[in-house]
Amino acid sequence: MIEGIKIVLSVFILTLVISIPLGIIISFLRNSNNKLISTITQGYILVMRGTPLLLQLIFIFFGLPILGIVFDRFTAAIVAFSLNYAAYYAEIFRGGLQSIDKGQYEACLVLGYDKFNMYRRIIFPQVIKRILPPMANEVITLIKDTSLVYILGLNDILRIAQIASNREVSLMPLMSAGLVYLILVGIITQVFKVIENRYSYYRG
Repeated sequence: MIEGIKIVLSVFILTLVISIPLGIIISFLRNSNNKLISTITQGYILVMRGTPLLLQLIFIFFGLPILGIVFDRFTAAIVAFSLNYAAYYAEIFRGGLQSIDKGQYEACLVLGYDKFNMYRRIIFPQVIKRILPPMANEVITLIKDTSLVYILGLNDILRIAQIASNREVSLMPLMSAGLVYLILVGIITQVFKVIENRYSYYRG
């Protein structure tokens, strides 16, 4: 079970580290004035959000080798999860950016802020506060979705629990796995509460 938890946490952490920055980049590309870039990005988001993550896992690990692109099981999982969740985070960030009044952008420019400092000091703190609830939902969904890696043969919590349950003819291993996920979700929920308190002084 401990080995299974390591797999779950590895997939979870690496997906966050890759997908969140990628999602921010995609959100800016989605808002690009270049119609080609905006259209391609919109198509990417549509495909990633419109097809099941399980199907994407199967395609990347079992389908891409037909084209000569081969990933090991763990890497395939990280690629699939990162590309999938980047699309969701991109839309969350885009919504957050669009929720900021245009007057604030204009005021920053009048005050002499360059774009980097404008986003870092003024825009992003407000965006983060506004997107925390949907981000929390997606992060919680991610920790539960890690159970899908069983399809690739990785020994995550669920796969180990299923094997133990079949061997012992008992539901206890599955209940233990469910308890582990519940504890992880509880920890994530508390972390986001702390973050929300950290940004509570930003109003609007």
